[in-house]
Amino acid sequence: MRFASTAAYVATPDLTLAVNAALTLQRPLLIKGEPGTGKTMLAEEVAQALGRPLLQWHVKSTTKAQQGLYEYDAVSRLRDSQLGDARVHDIANYIVKGTLWQAFEAEQPVVLLIDEIDKADIEFPNDLLRELDRMEFYVYETRQTVRAVHRPLIIITSNNEKELPDAFLRRCFFHYIRFPDRDTMEQIVAVHFPDLKKTLLSQALKLFFDVRELPGLKKKPSTSELLDWLKLLVAEDIPAEALHSDDQKRTIPPLHGALLKNEQDVHLFERLAFMSRRGR
Repeated sequence: MRFASTAAYVATPDLTLAVNAALTLQRPLLIKGEPGTGKTMLAEEVAQALGRPLLQWHVKSTTKAQQGLYEYDAVSRLRDSQLGDARVHDIANYIVKGTLWQAFEAEQPVVLLIDEIDKADIEFPNDLLRELDRMEFYVYETRQTVRAVHRPLIIITSNNEKELPDAFLRRCFFHYIRFPDRDTMEQIVAVHFPDLKKTLLSQALKLFFDVRELPGLKKKPSTSELLDWLKLLVAEDIPAEALHSDDQKRTIPPLHGALLKNEQDVHLFERLAFMSRRGR
């Protein structure tokens, strides 16, 4: 099967090509892009489109590669031994399967999401090289080798907080999700707000892209933040006229908390608006 855009996800042709290339090569798909550009949602939609179960491994700063394979619960075994539980004689009872193990032993091919891999320690990707390459790993406690019944489609996301090792990159098919242009953004908004008035959409998109282009902005608003903002505009019944008002006191967009996420950007917006009024 091949992936294409779904009813809930607008995939550009180059993104569609990247997903299908990863399927053909049977290599992990490494997705980078600005936060809020739909990297995590891509895995959900790919799984749904291909009719595969989705397994998710959300990486944190404290996450170790071993946790994705399995963990040995020595504490529970010690407790059971003190209580005289017969289960202690079989160490397999205390092996907790990780997300990779679950993906490997699944009876049908799955989509495995390794989300925000760049949050973990720099050695995290290197510690998974063999497992992702050979689709197997060894369990020392039980002396067994776990091999993938079906090779999963692995989608790995990164916000580019850390550089990933070259050896890891070599094993992946890479794609960078560029920020959507206005036409693509209109398609994305139409998926979530099919009944949105055209005048409101036009003014909202104009203001949104104007905000993103402000020089010196610390955090540019993302696609997900635009959708949140539009949801609030609809809920509060904000008219399109309010987005291009000539009121001299208006310095920032209505409900700007959905777009501007720190005080520096709010102050920047206010300062630029003030300077613009003085220059009239």
